[in-house]
Amino acid sequence: MSTFVTLSTGQRLPMVGLGTWKSAPGQVKQAVLAALDCGYRHIDCAAAYSNEQEVGEALAVRIGPGKALRREEVFITSKLWNTKHDPEDVEEACRTSLAHLGLSYLDLYLMHWPMAFQRGKELMPRREDGSIRYSDTHYRDTWAAMEKLVDNGLVKAIGLWNAIPYLSQEDLLSHCRSVAVCMIAYSPLGSGDRPWASPDEPSLLEDPRLGAISQRYRKTPAQVILRWHVQRGVVCIPKSVTPSRIQQNLQVFDFSLSEDDMKLIGSFSRNERFIVPAVERDGKRVWRDAEHPHFPFHDPY
Repeated sequence: MSTFVTLSTGQRLPMVGLGTWKSAPGQVKQAVLAALDCGYRHIDCAAAYSNEQEVGEALAVRIGPGKALRREEVFITSKLWNTKHDPEDVEEACRTSLAHLGLSYLDLYLMHWPMAFQRGKELMPRREDGSIRYSDTHYRDTWAAMEKLVDNGLVKAIGLWNAIPYLSQEDLLSHCRSVAVCMIAYSPLGSGDRPWASPDEPSLLEDPRLGAISQRYRKTPAQVILRWHVQRGVVCIPKSVTPSRIQQNLQVFDFSLSEDDMKLIGSFSRNERFIVPAVERDGKRVWRDAEHPHFPFHDPY
């Protein structure tokens, strides 16, 4: 199996990359260095993670003339935050990420969410009642401004993050394949440390069925889950700051899961979404951004 997918632009995107969401200051630089040193060639970043400058410090150590890697050997992604959706703000936001990362271009620039927040420097602009202050900027206008970044050579490809369509995961994957769109799984291991996690949530990595499968293949539960993703053609960006786990997460191309085990893992679905931020309304947990004026997708769950 190939270790990369080819995008419609002709770029080769490595199937496994290092995620940097929730990597704390003081840890992310060493995580990126460890990843590059053990063979990662795909680093996923975002302005909203507030650690791009430290990621940039790591990239500067390993990438460039006379260093271990050439710039074109490493695929680097960043993301446009919700408060920068106004077309007038898009290029400046991209250039800020480029400056923090120490780069002249990005391989991929993603719209972090399709919902715009109120313009300004505040990451999460809120009203007095704690609800988000949205903007009426339409995501199509933001996308048009992002296309200009490609034209100007600041980014090589653009895409959308956190899209939640009214499709099952398998139907969505099939549709993406039919139109040559690449799917990327962030938090592929469940992200048990995400800010809104509940202590009574089930842990994917502790599922006894997964444990039994991992024992048969002599792999870790994390490696089995990552293999399940890449074997379906889904790119993964697991996050870790532990060098041994960073290395293990890349070691998923030396085995294959049987068709029965692929189906078994696919049956683990609980018809729940753990990664989407939720808020309490009328005694129920609902998706925070479902009432955005230009909410373009529909979540079946």
